Amino acid sequence: MKNYTITVNGTAYDVTVEETGAASAPAPAAKKAAPAPKAAAPAPKAAAGAAGGVEVKAGAAGKVFKLDTKVGDSVKKGDPVVTIEAMKMEIPVVAPQDGTVASINCSVGDACESGQVLATLN
Repeated sequence: MKNYTITVNGTAYDVTVEETGAASAPAPAAKKAAPAPKAAAPAPKAAAGAAGGVEVKAGAAGKVFKLDTKVGDSVKKGDPVVTIEAMKMEIPVVAPQDGTVASINCSVGDACESGQVLATLN
């Protein structure tokens, strides 16, 4: 179980989310305040950190909406690398420092968890 505080229109809600397997039915109480992705997070396309030493991680759980870069692109600190969609909002996942995109570990439409490595940089 994971506990989260979610703020909607200035009102804070404390929610508890239970992680279940893809074949299990989600617990009704866990879906009440903030729905979690129904599918389990896919395995990364490349081992995290295998191609690059700097990890670019999702800041929230959601779905990969757009790949803003491709392998080999140069990025500056703060440049969007991947955009995820969570609760009808597009959230850019930005480069933590200047570098070159070494790997993209997700595809458009993939579910992702908060903290999941979506790309790596050199």
